[in-house]
Amino acid sequence: MSTVTDARATTQIYRIFIKATPEAIWTAITDPEWAGRYGYGGHVEYELRPGGQYRVRPSDEMRAYGAPDVMLVGEVIEAEAPRRLVQTWHPLWDPASAAEAVTRLTWEIEPQGTFSKLTVSHDVAGAPLAGRMVNGDVPEAGGGWDWIISDMKSVLETGVSMR
Repeated sequence: MSTVTDARATTQIYRIFIKATPEAIWTAITDPEWAGRYGYGGHVEYELRPGGQYRVRPSDEMRAYGAPDVMLVGEVIEAEAPRRLVQTWHPLWDPASAAEAVTRLTWEIEPQGTFSKLTVSHDVAGAPLAGRMVNGDVPEAGGGWDWIISDMKSVLETGVSMR
């Protein structure tokens, strides 16, 4: 996996190669049942059309730690299954995160023979706290995109989550 981050940059880029088809990766990102199997285990909801809503609701474990009923919201900007998903991304899990600017998240999936390359680009301009969280620089907030997409890879390739 490669990660390109810079404290002065506003766009963070994460790349990973996964032994899975673009269709399988798209499903892992957008299907609520699949998306709950890796990462933090929240319930993902997408309306996969421009202008459609995006929401993440907490798992029971997250609720036990005080997570709100809706943790993340956004809007779908582009949805080109199974290759490209562009959306806004706005955390609501605490007042400081909710007060920051809405960010832009892009998922790009490219076939590479028996593998696919997943590139996650997150423009965190105006949201320094979110930028630190998704970069894994806030230990109590988890491992950020590196951890999430590594766990996705693990589940897609082995069926076993790192959690």
